Amino acid sequence: MSDAPTEPIHAADDPDLVARHTHAYDYSLPIDFVPQRVVSLVPSLTESLFELNLGGRVIGVTDYCIYPESAKALPKVGGTKNPDIEKIKALQPDLVMLNSEENRREDAEALQAAGIPIWVTQPNTVRDAIELLWQIMEVFEEASMVHRVRLIEITYEMMRRYAEQNPPVRAFVPIWRDPWMTFNAQTFAHDLLFTCGALNVFAERERQFPLAADLGRAEPLPADDPRRVGRDTRYPRIALEEVEALQPEIILLPTEPYAFTESDALAFDSLDVPAVRNGHIYIVEGSWITWHGTRIARAFRHLPPVIAAARDNAEVPPLVLPQS
Repeated sequence: MSDAPTEPIHAADDPDLVARHTHAYDYSLPIDFVPQRVVSLVPSLTESLFELNLGGRVIGVTDYCIYPESAKALPKVGGTKNPDIEKIKALQPDLVMLNSEENRREDAEALQAAGIPIWVTQPNTVRDAIELLWQIMEVFEEASMVHRVRLIEITYEMMRRYAEQNPPVRAFVPIWRDPWMTFNAQTFAHDLLFTCGALNVFAERERQFPLAADLGRAEPLPADDPRRVGRDTRYPRIALEEVEALQPEIILLPTEPYAFTESDALAFDSLDVPAVRNGHIYIVEGSWITWHGTRIARAFRHLPPVIAAARDNAEVPPLVLPQS
């Protein structure tokens, strides 16, 4: 589990992006050597490296890198938002892998200042995430799992085609509480849900500033206000009245980044929405929704049946779904 959402390493339109960081999605390879000693500051990337047969090159991970089991035995370098730069330097990596949402700009810059090559990834869609897997195999010159990535890609193409040709299930997926927080259409999680057959009811909602404005209790700052310029608007804080107005047919409560439990589901009991009336509130493994990388194969396997149950108004046992 990683920390609460925060500001990304860079804004999407940062003109200094290429100069500051290695971007994962241009047409050139992000580095010009084959990495042999890698520190991963992203749990989903750690798992992906192992599942792409590259675990032997990983020499350090974060406290939140819990998959696979063998990654837990590696040296820990702190959290995703507070890595210990000195510990990383002591490991003498030839590459540190980061993500523009999981990790902070200042840590990326500190690593660069120490002369350590970094690779900052930013998959905003499922297609981006699959392309990143292909690029990792190319950069590391390790092709033994090509068949696995191709299977993920074929599954994605089939699911996407089905999703585009059939009515989606209206879904609400919070990622935090006190205040309630969710995500809009400019996120990986939104695209993953759509691929699995669900429409994020807050797709068009942008985060407003200050918090009182986000919750409908004050006027929002204008877009050109210096206090708002450059701020991430993809993760709105919302009131439950907004949820009721948008009438979700299913509510998914992920186990991370906020560890939702059955007691949190009780907060929706008073809402007059189809998800409550028909009993379609589910606690799901959070990594199925928010992790990119090879874990999307698990999302493809577990999430569509749950979402389809809401469409067909059928039962999906159990409430807490398995993690593996």
